Amino acid sequence: MVDSHNNLANKNIRTKLENGRLAALSLRNECCERLAYYGMSTNLVNYLQIRLNQANVTASNNVTNWSGTCSITPLIGAFLADAYFGTYWIIAIFSIVYWNDVVN
Repeated sequence: MVDSHNNLANKNIRTKLENGRLAALSLRNECCERLAYYGMSTNLVNYLQIRLNQANVTASNNVTNWSGTCSITPLIGAFLADAYFGTYWIIAIFSIVYWNDVVN
């Protein structure tokens, strides 16, 4: 079995360490992302109605659109990872973007 650089997979010990680090990064990132998503989604309709003075129907429609966008973007990221950048770069780039948005 060979990897993407035509090296024998069993000779490349570094790959096993990278896979473990990637799994830990993915798990931490997914846990934080779920906490942020569910924490925001529970109060988003109320926020849109009270702070932004949107009608109930408009606020619910905006929340539905936001939820759908959150559900479709992983598919876009998967396509970009498979077609252009590679798994490690996409996870690193979107993790940086995500943490930048969380901190700010």
